[in-house]
Amino acid sequence: MNARPLRRVPIEPAMVRGAVEVEETPRGLLPHRLPRWARRQIPDRFMVQTSAESAGVRLALRTAADVIELDVQARRLAADAEAPMPPSVYELTEGSRLAASATVPVGSRFVFAFERPDGAIVPGPDATARFTGLGTGAERDLELWLPYHDAVELLELRADAPVAPLPESGALRWVHHGSSISHGYRADTTTGTWPVVAALRAGAHLQNLAFSGNAMLDPFTARTIRDAPADLVTLKIGINLVCGDVMRLRAFRPAVDGFLDTVRDGHPETPIVLVSPIWCEPVETAAGPTVQDPGRDEEWSIAAGTEADVAAGKLSLRTVRDELASIVDRRRDDDHRLHYFDGLSLYSGRDAAAMPLPDNLHPGPDVQRRIGERFADAVLSEFAVPHGSTPRGRPSGESRDLQRSRP
Repeated sequence: MNARPLRRVPIEPAMVRGAVEVEETPRGLLPHRLPRWARRQIPDRFMVQTSAESAGVRLALRTAADVIELDVQARRLAADAEAPMPPSVYELTEGSRLAASATVPVGSRFVFAFERPDGAIVPGPDATARFTGLGTGAERDLELWLPYHDAVELLELRADAPVAPLPESGALRWVHHGSSISHGYRADTTTGTWPVVAALRAGAHLQNLAFSGNAMLDPFTARTIRDAPADLVTLKIGINLVCGDVMRLRAFRPAVDGFLDTVRDGHPETPIVLVSPIWCEPVETAAGPTVQDPGRDEEWSIAAGTEADVAAGKLSLRTVRDELASIVDRRRDDDHRLHYFDGLSLYSGRDAAAMPLPDNLHPGPDVQRRIGERFADAVLSEFAVPHGSTPRGRPSGESRDLQRSRP
C-alpha cells in the first residue's frame, strides 16, 4: 500500500486546549497559561519561564491520519548553556489511552539559576515530533500533549489525512492551580503529571494553571482563574509559601480570603475545592525555607527554619492545613460550594514510608500517578457527569462534604 503524502494543516487556535491565551507569532502560534496583562506583572525571571511552560496544553484533533508531524520551537530551563539535556516527549492520547509518543530534542534554553537569576535565552534549532502507525481508516479523536517542562511555539502541522479541531465534548471544565508538584516536576512525561493522570481518568477538560515555585497567592493568578471558564476550580495552596518562607500567619489568613474572594467574583456558583499540601517531611512541623542539604551532593531538601519559628508566627505545613480547613469552615456559612480537601489524602506520611520523595520535596513518577488516581476518584468523581450530558457542577446539596476526606 502506497503511503499517502503529508499535507500542511493550518494550526487553528480552536485546536489548542489548556491555554488561557494563544498568541499569533510571525512563525506560528504560542500558547500562554497567563494572559498578556498578567504576564506583564510577573515579578521574576523564574516565573517568566515556568508560567510559559506547557503544563496541560495540548492540540485536540479529529483525523483519520496514519502519520502526523508537528514542527515546534521549544525552550527549557537549564542551569547553563552547554550541558546536555534529556529529549522532550510529545504524546498522543485517545480517550484515556496513550496512543503514541515521539521523542524530540530540545531546541532553546532559558539559562537560569537562583544564584544567577538573569534568565538569558540561548536560541536553538526547531524540531519535529513525528507520529506514525496511527490510522485505522476511520476518524479518531486525539489529543497531542506538549511537554510540561517546555515553552513551545507551534510552527507547522502536517498529516496524511484531513485534520479538524476536536469539537467540545461537554466534559467537566476543570481549572487547577498549584505548585511544581501540580506543574509536574519530576514526572517522566506530561501524561504522567498528576493533573493529567486525574483528568484522563475522570474524562475532564483540564486547564492547568500550576506554576513551578510560584503558587504564591498572587493577585494576577486569582484574576486569571476568575476569568477562566470553569465547572470546577481546585486550588492547591501552601507548599511554595512555606518552602519559600514568604509569608507569616498574620498575612496568610487574609491573603487566602482575598484569593478566594477574587476567584468567587467570577465563579459565583462554581464549586471551589481548597486543597492543602501533601506530606513533605522537612517542613511538616518546622518552618521554611527549604534549602539544599550541604552534606549531600544529590538534591535533598531540608528545612532552614524550626518549630520555634512556627510558634513565633512562621508557617509549617501542619499550620497551613489547619488554617485552610478553618478558613473553609468559616466561609461555608455563606458559601456552600466551597470545599476543603486534605492533601494528606493524596500522599501521607504512611505513603512516604513506602514511596519516598526522591529529593525529600517533589514526588517521583510513581507518586505523581498515585496522586492523580486518588484525586480523580476522591474529587473529580464528585463533579463529573456522564459523557454527552451538560456539566456545570453538581448542586451543593448533592456533593459529599470534602472537608471530611481522609486516606
